[in-house]
Amino acid sequence: MEILIFVAAVVIAAIYLLIMRSHQRYSEPGSKQDIRNEEQYGAPVKRLYTSSKVFTLHHRIEITDENEKVVYRAETKFPSIHDKTDIFDANGRHVAYFERKLITLHEVHYVDMDNGKSFTLSNELLHIIKDVTNIEGLGWRIEGNFLQLNFTIKDADGELIALVSQKLISLHDKYALDIYKPEYEEEAVALLITLQHMVNDRESAASAASGSSSSGN
Repeated sequence: MEILIFVAAVVIAAIYLLIMRSHQRYSEPGSKQDIRNEEQYGAPVKRLYTSSKVFTLHHRIEITDENEKVVYRAETKFPSIHDKTDIFDANGRHVAYFERKLITLHEVHYVDMDNGKSFTLSNELLHIIKDVTNIEGLGWRIEGNFLQLNFTIKDADGELIALVSQKLISLHDKYALDIYKPEYEEEAVALLITLQHMVNDRESAASAASGSSSSGN
């Protein structure tokens, strides 16, 4: 019986991966943009890539260009219960700072840009089909679920600012960020990095809850 359950679990996992892989639109640096993205949105002005550095005391995310040259980096203070994080460009210029609201049901993060703009990211939880992510302060909106593989960032008029595609299986939590409005590049980078932190927070909370439940049995 246990063997049958194991086999069934493997089959279900394999089917799930095949389905998710068919939805994946991530393409590696130096390769062509996914044809579905190009047909739907056209070619971006610039492509950037994020990659989390694992096994370090400081949570660090690097943003590279198509030549894999670092153009931004994000560093989180350790320890930091507020997830205090700074973003710098390749020349060491400070670009943005964000931190997490400690006690909240909506996973709120406050972002302050050095260009004078500020915005807040929050999730409306408990939606049956998908979460709703709000961007307050920019007039932007996210279409698609950031917990899934692909989503768009659009302005108040519905015009495309950036397209985000996640690599399905990666130890370094990789995303491709296709920029369509380069004047908003820094805000889009800060938004994506903050979203990655929000995803990590949720995964850590789920893992802790699972561990606590297992130990209680």
